[in-house]
Amino acid sequence: MAIRITAIRLSGGTTHQHITNLWWTNQVNNETGSSTRAAVVEFIEDGGKAFVDEGGRRVDVYVRAPASGPKYVQTQADGYWKNNLLALPHK
Repeated sequence: MAIRITAIRLSGGTTHQHITNLWWTNQVNNETGSSTRAAVVEFIEDGGKAFVDEGGRRVDVYVRAPASGPKYVQTQADGYWKNNLLALPHK
């Protein structure tokens, strides 16, 4: 299953580590919802796929595990970490 991330919520800062919630659309059945960052991390680590739509181009979302602190999510395209999630609408 793949979900398209459509919006985010930040708390306490403006970087990927500060994303607390993500809104999404299930690409199989068009169900929409929101999940905590931890739930999306778990979804991806369990084999689920997440992405953002960048002008019709799919940019995949990956889990990042810093040396300290909780895991977070970020997009990667062409081998480079990107800010596509931060560019999404904020709720």
